[in-house]
Amino acid sequence: MLKIKNPIIPGMAPDPSIIRVENKYYIATSTFHWTPAIQLFESTDLKNWQLIDHVLKKEEISLKGTNTPAGIWAPHLSYDAHKKRYWIAYSHMLNMAGREFNADSYALWSESIHGPWSEPIYLTSIGFDPSIFHDDDGKKYIAILEWESRPNYQAPGHIVIAEFNFEKQKIVGSWHRVTTGFTSRGAAEAPIIYKRNGYYYLMIAAGGTGYAHGVEIGRSKDIFGPYESHPSGEPIITSSPEHLFSLGDPDAGQFEMYNPNSNIQKSGHGSLVETPNGEWYVAHLMSRPLPGTTLNPLGRETGIQKVNWTADGWLQMADGTNFAKENIDGPQQEEATIKYSEDITEYFNEPHYDKRFLSPYRFQNKTWVNHLGNTNYLRIYGGESLFSQMNPSILATRATSFTYSLETEVEIHPDHYSESAGAGLYYDANNWLYANLYWSESLNAIALGLTQAKLGEKKIYQYVKVPISNGHVQIKFVYNFGEATVFYRMSTDDEWLILLENVDVNYLSDEGVNGEKGEIGGFTGLFNFIAVTDAHQHDGYGDFSFYKVTSL
Repeated sequence: MLKIKNPIIPGMAPDPSIIRVENKYYIATSTFHWTPAIQLFESTDLKNWQLIDHVLKKEEISLKGTNTPAGIWAPHLSYDAHKKRYWIAYSHMLNMAGREFNADSYALWSESIHGPWSEPIYLTSIGFDPSIFHDDDGKKYIAILEWESRPNYQAPGHIVIAEFNFEKQKIVGSWHRVTTGFTSRGAAEAPIIYKRNGYYYLMIAAGGTGYAHGVEIGRSKDIFGPYESHPSGEPIITSSPEHLFSLGDPDAGQFEMYNPNSNIQKSGHGSLVETPNGEWYVAHLMSRPLPGTTLNPLGRETGIQKVNWTADGWLQMADGTNFAKENIDGPQQEEATIKYSEDITEYFNEPHYDKRFLSPYRFQNKTWVNHLGNTNYLRIYGGESLFSQMNPSILATRATSFTYSLETEVEIHPDHYSESAGAGLYYDANNWLYANLYWSESLNAIALGLTQAKLGEKKIYQYVKVPISNGHVQIKFVYNFGEATVFYRMSTDDEWLILLENVDVNYLSDEGVNGEKGEIGGFTGLFNFIAVTDAHQHDGYGDFSFYKVTSL
């Protein structure tokens, strides 16, 4: 029997929405301040997944100036079998100050999973986490969290449902408040509607997106309710099955619910799929903290659990518990012959580079990153400093392992101290570690140095600098469970030399970017990156010969 080990998609792959069309499975995940926005993964066996595309690839939206952790939230992927169209609903979180959580929600459709996608269709600004349900009679409904911003009301709010006419692009009737959650964990969000044997089933995320996270479900004969709760009174999937009463508590962390008996944490935000053989699975969000901590550098990943239907029509995990497992039974089929590796080897010798490269805050285009007709390197034109949330020139890939190496080769000839090119580890504009070539006036030469950002504060390692007279160097980072050692060498024939070892970078994690506040500060995860800065004339550039990420 096929065996599956979680996570099925490691690294930043949160809020998974799964569907099956014929014999292929697809998952859409959130991207927040990263572009292209909304990741799409494909599988034929639920075990081996490959990033195949993104939904928002151009300037359909602007993410410039996005604060952590706003941006593109919780895409819902669905398929209208009658019209043979794929649909994506998503929220663009614009403001989180004052706990107002101002978000605009949209939907797009396409006849192919690869697009082209329609122009965004505005849905609502009532809250976030929209989903689309395609009913048997052709009607379509939107389910979403109505965000509650008033004092003395249960936060974060109600799950609401309304019919939506996509031809007229307007709500039919009014929003119907249907539930504030099906257990005592509260924090109901991410509603998805399914229909089976005459019942509408409403699956929601609950308990906040931290250590109390879970998947809940209720059902009704009418789409607008009332919905009865699952008879267990508890989430049907969670990493922390102990009872929790937290109604009205908007906290997303719930660190007291950390389960020391589980290798995976935060299991929740689920999405249901049926295999061709009639087996059922729930893809869900999960995390893996650094050992002995509650810090999650790899962010919120995608896991999966096998489920079944009871005789009285309720969904439960296949083993009868609600405790999310690291290892599960896969579907009754052969494993896919192609195994996808999260390792990356990119020599930039093809017209297009790896789809896994993302950029924070701004979209990739040829004005700042391209081959210029040369297939031996990638040229990146200098943007603003790495602190910028507007136009930094950064290409990055998700970190997917606790132990790995990042290598690149870069050449730059700066004529001002603000120009640089290099590589490093990145969470967001306020949190990163950057080994870079720059012009050193004290050395009167190009030098390799190290700069760090932690909670918005800049640290330059002033005594860590090496002259690189020809402006050409190879850089290597070795990441090991929250520590980084930085190496350099002049060419592939040389031995690696240590620039600085054992730098504490465990703060580059969802919780660490919020300092000592004891809350989750971000929803993304650690990235590896190459970048070029130029706060001088914006005419400098760096050339990168290769980019490698290798699990150790």
